[in-house]
Amino acid sequence: MNSPEMAKTPGGSSAPGKENVANGHKEGEVGNNNNPFADYMWMENEEDYNRQVEEELLEQEFLERCFQEMLEEEDQDWFIPARDLAPGVGQIQQQLNGLSVSNGNADELARKSSLNPEAKEFVPGMKY
Repeated sequence: MNSPEMAKTPGGSSAPGKENVANGHKEGEVGNNNNPFADYMWMENEEDYNRQVEEELLEQEFLERCFQEMLEEEDQDWFIPARDLAPGVGQIQQQLNGLSVSNGNADELARKSSLNPEAKEFVPGMKY
């Protein structure tokens, strides 16, 4: 059944210029190779391949752990009030936000003050 019609069918040989590949070997390559174990030669380096894959997996796992530790350290470094402040501090912060300073009562505040209006202005580091 090696007729020209057979070559055009899906199971037949491919178009001119293209080689058939079966089990990782080119057409005719298996017949030329006298080693009956040629299909199993990939197993010769299986241990090296397994070791290489295992090293890659361990390296990937190590990188993931390092990345996770880096993210955890970054979270610890950032100040997040909802997480880092005690519950009572939030109430104090709200009260402080409600406070305001106004200049409307400045004269009345100065009259009631017990501070000396004639005192020298304080300058840090200067001795009087």
